[in-house]
Amino acid sequence: MAAYMEGPLSKWTNVMKGWQYRWFVLDDNTGLLSYYTSKDKMKRGSRRGCVRLRDAIIGIDDEDDSTFTITVDQKVFHFQARDAEERKQWAGALEDTILRHSHRQVETMSNTALDEFDRRLAEADAYLQLLLENIKGVENKIDALESSTEKQNMEGILMTAQEMVEAVKKSIVLLQIAKTAVTVNVSSNAPLHLKPSDSLITGANVEPLPSSELPKGATSFNHNEEPQPEQGNGDAMNEVPARSYSSSEDEGEFYDAEDLRSIKSNRSKSSADEQQHSTRPAGQSTSAQIPIVSENVDIANISVSATNGNTENEHSSSGEQNLYMFEEDANANKEGESVEEHKSVIMHLLSQVKLGMDLTKVVLPTFILERRSLLEMYADFLAHPDLFLQVADEATPETRMMAFLRFYLSTFSAGRDSSVAKKPYNPILGETFQCFYDLSSDPNQSSDSQPVEQGPVPWASSDQVAFVAEQVSHHPPISAFYAEHKDKKVQFNGHIWTKSKFLGLSIGVHNIGQGCLRLLEHDEEYIVNFPNGYGRSILTIPWVELGGDCTVTCEKTGYNAFVKFHTKPFYGGKVHRVTSEVFAPNAKKPFCTIDGEWNGQMWANYSTGRSECFFDAKKKMKSRKYVRSLERQEPTESRRLWRKVTVSLETNNIDEATDAKRFLEDRQRQDAKNRLETGTVYKPKLFHEDDCQNWIYNTSLTDRNA
Repeated sequence: MAAYMEGPLSKWTNVMKGWQYRWFVLDDNTGLLSYYTSKDKMKRGSRRGCVRLRDAIIGIDDEDDSTFTITVDQKVFHFQARDAEERKQWAGALEDTILRHSHRQVETMSNTALDEFDRRLAEADAYLQLLLENIKGVENKIDALESSTEKQNMEGILMTAQEMVEAVKKSIVLLQIAKTAVTVNVSSNAPLHLKPSDSLITGANVEPLPSSELPKGATSFNHNEEPQPEQGNGDAMNEVPARSYSSSEDEGEFYDAEDLRSIKSNRSKSSADEQQHSTRPAGQSTSAQIPIVSENVDIANISVSATNGNTENEHSSSGEQNLYMFEEDANANKEGESVEEHKSVIMHLLSQVKLGMDLTKVVLPTFILERRSLLEMYADFLAHPDLFLQVADEATPETRMMAFLRFYLSTFSAGRDSSVAKKPYNPILGETFQCFYDLSSDPNQSSDSQPVEQGPVPWASSDQVAFVAEQVSHHPPISAFYAEHKDKKVQFNGHIWTKSKFLGLSIGVHNIGQGCLRLLEHDEEYIVNFPNGYGRSILTIPWVELGGDCTVTCEKTGYNAFVKFHTKPFYGGKVHRVTSEVFAPNAKKPFCTIDGEWNGQMWANYSTGRSECFFDAKKKMKSRKYVRSLERQEPTESRRLWRKVTVSLETNNIDEATDAKRFLEDRQRQDAKNRLETGTVYKPKLFHEDDCQNWIYNTSLTDRNA
């Protein structure tokens, strides 16, 4: 059975630079979303335009609960529902139609073997969906259980099921890639091309939407019923056009500037890559020789001889190895990197998820990874240590609030050095990262300050900013981090729970948690939360955007600030915009407003009429963080733990990077299974959870000075 749905929506038109009321009809049988200027025009069959849904991609914005987009035929159509519930109903119905029609083209394949192969692949996909639904039921049952014994048994079953799901997912992806490769060589009168999303479930039965679940003003009926005569849709309306169109010549569709930039950059880069590939000497490989890791070998004991020659710094005078590694500058990919060559894998991955689905437990492909752990990214938040210390140096509560706000706003450009949205490694439970920042020219030179042996980095001195992070939980994924400067008597304690969500053409990451900067000299605490992150244009050149509302409060002084990270409007507007209002105690109007770009220049405008450049991320140089060389690191420290993955990615050896990543993940699952069987409760080494569910460093500067 095929579903039919109609009702009012607003559609963006460039000619009016605004929203126009339209009457929409979703016909699942033809795979078309047709629209009319009114319901009466629909009855007369006077169609204004239509959107062909086969191979379309629907997207939503997490910062806006009423709009959605459909991308197809190199066009982006923008729509607006009346509320979040209406958008949810339309998006769900559209998504189902898109998925079905993106796979009906497989039915026309004439090769019997490929038909059977595709049928089997569809069956595997169907069983995978059933398995995912059953796992969700098991998770809900575990949450409702009170008995610890029964709960442990159920968790063991759940862990085994999750491992099986990951194996099935990988198998389906590999089969899909193999099918696409084989199809090219099929002998027929015309080349046979399969779309990356052909492995979705075919022949699914879809019942009409119940009236109670439809948006306001929408109707639903079964296509098997007799059509209503007042529709007035003749045979011409049932024909499926080759491309989406609009009858109005001046009603051009809107194209996002970032998307166009991505496409153009992608084409130019692809051409450059082809030229470079053609000039490479025959037989020369881009892959480095990396030791193979067997399942019985501790990855932390692998020789570091395969690391990049620039990883270790040589002492210029004595020739002996320095204690510290150079900064990993290779992590910062300044130029846009296209994911075009991996689009088939991404499309298949997208076919397995629904809009709004939590991606926390979804295994993402290795090639989208950034060459650093998430714990190290949090360390980069302190890449301007002078701004961190300036908070303690200010004389008044007002200037200290402004100094902290400047430090806070500087952290996001420091932590995200690349314009390309790549995903850091998901930290392994118990993984740690240690480093320090030094404001002098060389941390190896002798200093009057002594190492703080009880501090977070025992080899860092009291006049250096020491940082430590630990992955304290795996489900949910929570990272805790702590930094201090002993001489200035300032510390920062924070934790972030990352919760990702699929948004169509974007991936949203909600950063749940808070940070607390404490000034021991003034007995002041500044509490702050964090914005959400978005990876946009995931099928071309992904780029990073921040969005959400944040607050900065100091309970003792009464000063507070409201910070808003603006997502780019689909028409006009600027990218990466941030604004802030700063309030004195009990004040209703801000004494200062800040406006600018979080990765560019920000300006502060005071109520007195004074204006100044508050922070310029383009001109402010980052300080280098110092990390112990690999052989001096503990087996659970990030760079040593992920070294093989990092080297493989650096040499573009995706297969070996995937194998090394899987080894770590499998070992983590095995450790979790062992703890479950022995009844062992995992306890983090460096942090503990307080009564307010905040993760606190065990031996903070405050505790040591008590």
